[in-house]
This record gives sequence, structure tokens and C-alpha cells, in this order.
Amino acid sequence: MEFRANYPIYLQIAEDLKRRIVIGELKPGDKLPSNAELAMAYQVNPNTVQRIYRQLESEGISFSKRGIGTFLTDDATMPNRLRQEIGTSVSKNFLAQMRTYNFTNEEILQLLQAQWKEGDIC
Repeated sequence: MEFRANYPIYLQIAEDLKRRIVIGELKPGDKLPSNAELAMAYQVNPNTVQRIYRQLESEGISFSKRGIGTFLTDDATMPNRLRQEIGTSVSKNFLAQMRTYNFTNEEILQLLQAQWKEGDIC
């Protein structure tokens, strides 16, 4: 994973874990990798992993069992909730950026429809 310089690494990794939940790689109730395993996978310091897991816990996505590990909450609605949150965030950022170029809602919609018809949008 390549990290963006202007955004905290722990949040980027947390977002990647959320993406993996949304696409079904990680499922509600799954045990997450140990701090050392995740640190090695993302090539970060184990302290960064602790921060990632604290972030996910604060968002109600995971919980820790002392001496056993960190687990995703066993909420079957979590992947869809995360998907909606991510979709809302991405679309708000997209619209904000388009507005910096003075695109109207109608123009944005026309551009998206044209790209869709051309097959440039998956």
C-alpha cells in the first residue's frame, strides 16, 4: 500500500481495513491480525497498529479481548453501514472538488452519465 503524505498513516490503514470489510474480505466476528502481523503486512510500527485498532474500536467496528486479540463486531449490518458511510464521504469530496471548478449539479450529472455510457465507470 502506498501512503499519501498529507493524511495520517493510521487513518489510511483503517480505511483500507474498512474497504476490506465492505468487499467481504473481512467479515463480522472475524479475528483481526495481531499487532505484529498487521505491522508487518503494512510495514508500519506496532504502535501505529495500536492506534489503528483504537480508531476502529472508537467507531464501533472492533473490540479487544484481553490476551486473545482484536475482533470485528458481530454486527451483520456493519459492512453495509460502512459502505454507505464511505459512499457518502467519497461523493461529498467529489462534489466539493467539482464545485471548485464551478461545475453545476446538472453539468456534473451530464459528465457522469457520459462517462457511464462510454464505459469508463465500472
